[in-house]
Amino acid sequence: MTEPSNMAERSASTMDSTLGFELIEAGEEVARGRFVVTDRVRQPMGIVHGGAYAAMAESLASATTYLHVSGQGNIAVGQSNHTSFLRPVSSGTVHAEGRRRHRGRTTWVWEVDFTDDEGRLCAITRVTMAVRPAPAG
Repeated sequence: MTEPSNMAERSASTMDSTLGFELIEAGEEVARGRFVVTDRVRQPMGIVHGGAYAAMAESLASATTYLHVSGQGNIAVGQSNHTSFLRPVSSGTVHAEGRRRHRGRTTWVWEVDFTDDEGRLCAITRVTMAVRPAPAG
């Protein structure tokens, strides 16, 4: 199994690295990550863009699911992503904690809570991951 620290190598020059996403923990039941609020993740009104939350949730769920299915010759790709925004964040760090809600043969479902530096809930996301055979090559 690939460790979370090695995922950075796989993420070079991707949206994850561009937006500054960091995978901290990638357990089978719980995953954690974060990103620092900078202009690259803000929308014109100065708050974190909703797409940054959705992208972080999918990245967290994708990487973590992949770490646990790749040993069987599979990959994980996003199938569904629904994010609700609860509180604006304009500075500091956004913290993500994902909990696996379902582990099936062909799908995994994650719920991700986003909090600010004060621990306040800012957004929630449900992500469904499709587990598929790795492409040949």
